[in-house]
Amino acid sequence: MKQLFLSVLLAMGTVVAVCAQQPLAGKRIGVLGDSYVRNHREPVENTWHYKFAQRQGMQYYNYGRNGNCISIDLNRWGKAMVNRYQEMNDSLDYIVVIAGHNDATRLDSIGVDLFREKLTELCDGLIDRYPRAQLFFFTPWMRADNDVNAHNFEAVVDCMLKVCASRAIPVFDAYHHSNIYAQNDRFRDVYFQNGRRDTAHLNARGHDRFLPIAEHFIMQYIALDK
Repeated sequence: MKQLFLSVLLAMGTVVAVCAQQPLAGKRIGVLGDSYVRNHREPVENTWHYKFAQRQGMQYYNYGRNGNCISIDLNRWGKAMVNRYQEMNDSLDYIVVIAGHNDATRLDSIGVDLFREKLTELCDGLIDRYPRAQLFFFTPWMRADNDVNAHNFEAVVDCMLKVCASRAIPVFDAYHHSNIYAQNDRFRDVYFQNGRRDTAHLNARGHDRFLPIAEHFIMQYIALDK
């Protein structure tokens, strides 16, 4: 009997230790975005957000769609995120939105005002549908100065920073503050799926490089949300 009692105490201690190490165990995280979230042509399991969820013992839901925009529906790439978020799981504890790249490449036709309007609608819709959830946004990567779309990416990032700030949503400015030097050809040869021809999709090595940065950013807010 004494040995059984000790075994039960040991088991309970193990459970407590595991919970202490994984305070997010069992929580649901949904990641909404474009091909960066879907991981283009490589497995979702290679992404930093999937690995983050696995490390934390979370239930992971991937809502990435190649070619997807925040603001406008596209015949080939489907409904925009401002409409598509309503198709996500009804019960999510954490929501990460990684987007803006495809809006930036089309910004000349979309227009900054419409993008801002739809981004605001998306933020307000997520807050209203998931009032208990913690939201996070991540901007696109930096573009080279000689890139024809560089000014559009800067405009999209600026909108994301301002709109999210006005809603108290933490946003990671990956355009200006990350360890991903997407503006450099040789860097992309190492860390992007299609080398220097690719300005959006990290390969497995790239996701591993960004994981600790993204994890630190998210966890500092989750610590405040206990």
